[in-house]
This record gives sequence, C-alpha cells and structure tokens, in this order.
Amino acid sequence: MNKTVLVITSSLRANSNSDALAAALADGAKSSGNTVEVISLKDKSIGFCRGCMACQKTQKCVIRDDAVEIAEKIKNSDVVVFATPVYYYELAGQLKTLLDRCNPLFPSDYAFRDVYLLAAAADEDESAVEGPVKGMEGWVSCFEKAHLAGTVFAGGVDAPGVIHGHTALQSAYDMGRAIQ
Repeated sequence: MNKTVLVITSSLRANSNSDALAAALADGAKSSGNTVEVISLKDKSIGFCRGCMACQKTQKCVIRDDAVEIAEKIKNSDVVVFATPVYYYELAGQLKTLLDRCNPLFPSDYAFRDVYLLAAAADEDESAVEGPVKGMEGWVSCFEKAHLAGTVFAGGVDAPGVIHGHTALQSAYDMGRAIQ
C-alpha cells in the first residue's frame, strides 16, 4: 500500500547537508511507490506559538501564517520526516517553532503514524544527535498513535554540500525505500 510521505526540511542554508539527507530519503520513498512531498522552511513565515490554547477547542491556530498549511499537511500524511541541521546539539529553532505550532493536531484525528528524523552536524560524534532525537521524541510522545520510526545522522558535515559521498545519504535513501 502506497503511503503519503511529507518531508519537511528546516535548514535555511542553500545547498544544506540536511536538505541532501531529505532528498535522499524522498528519492528512496518514491522508488517504493509512495507519494512524496518535500517542504522547505526556507522563505516560510512561521510565528511563535502564543500559548493561548484556542487550538485545543477549534483545532485551528489563531495565527495566520505558513505554519497553518504545513500543520494541515502533517495531519493528513501517513509518514512525516523532519530534516534538521544540529545547532548547539539540538533541533534547529525554526523546526522547533513549527513543532510548537502543530499544537492544533493534538486533539485531531491525525493520519501520521511513522515519524522520522534526519540530522546533520559539524560534530562527527554520534552523541551530537542525542539532543535532537530527545526533542523529536518529546514531540512524538504527544501523539499516542505515532512513533519515532527511525533516525539518520550525518556527522562531520560542516560546510554546505560536504555531505556528498557520506554513508548517511545511502542510509537515508534506504530508510525511505523501506517505507511501505
């Protein structure tokens, strides 16, 4: 059965390493017959959650910006993939802001079950991804029908585009290919 896969990239840098991971996973998912959409947070307007909690009653955010449409796409996707650069051993701020803005999904009948995390960092030590994984696990734990299905980490990639040839690209492709 083909799935709808939404890949959200959060790097704001051109030719980013996390975007390359996202592209590899998307290619793998497409090769398995899935419907794939990739959304970049570059040039998106996403304001901070105000904590008003109105969305818990209405399932709609009071802020009108790009996060509303992205959250709706997350809600209706079978699989959601988040790609992030690792900043200060954590998720990129723009991704965290988007995750906070997905609060209207909590009481909704969301479709996603599998969530994946792709992360790229200058630090090559595997421990560099622990913070981003913990942050993603925290978000996923709020959606009892969903789980963190997998993570790919590319360490030692500091400058734009240096990920080419990195083994993490094949791992991301293979992870995407396994989505069925």
